[in-house]
Amino acid sequence: MSAVAVEGVWKFYGDFPALRDIHLDAAEGAALALIGRNGAGKTTLLRTIAGFSRPGRGSIKIFGDSPREVAARRRMGFIGHGISVYDELSALENLMLYGRLYGLPNPRQSALEWLERTGLERVRDGLVREFSRGMRQRLAVARAFLHGPSLLLLDEPFTALDDKAIAVLQRLLREAQAEGKTILMSTHQLREALELATHVALLIRGKVVFHGPCTAEMVSDPGFVYAKYGEQ
Repeated sequence: MSAVAVEGVWKFYGDFPALRDIHLDAAEGAALALIGRNGAGKTTLLRTIAGFSRPGRGSIKIFGDSPREVAARRRMGFIGHGISVYDELSALENLMLYGRLYGLPNPRQSALEWLERTGLERVRDGLVREFSRGMRQRLAVARAFLHGPSLLLLDEPFTALDDKAIAVLQRLLREAQAEGKTILMSTHQLREALELATHVALLIRGKVVFHGPCTAEMVSDPGFVYAKYGEQ
């Protein structure tokens, strides 16, 4: 079974087709980098796969289920442009809240583990509104990984992260790969993404113009895919 199967998906904003007949497949354990210029449709596609937005046409399956079904949502972890943590709660309270929402058997234990893994254990009782942006970013990373998702959906995950948050996220993604988890990552920061990717999909004006394995040539020359498939 595919981890993610996208079949003939269109997404319209009014009469404008933001996504045009998208066909995409990610096997379990794959790391798929969605690349393209700003406005190519990467964020729209990722949010539609995550179930935050409904396609106008076509279908999406996450491990065989609709992305809006509870079974699929519990298998997904999402990092988007917004940090999505509660300012008036402590770091520990934030993660315990999400742990309860995901039905974890011991939310406190899981929260403490992920605070330690993201370097936030010393500020676990501090209010998030008092955190630096980098600390908030690491808390958002902890939130996404907290429930042990089988599928990680990352929208421009390295954008605006500080160096420590980048290092934490890269380490956790490599660990997730080693555990056989599936990663879909939209980005225009090619070098970081291609170092992790097993597959690449290039979007131009809402359409997938290339989808295939990530090769050594792509890693050594991140602009190779753009040059070969028509977008300079």
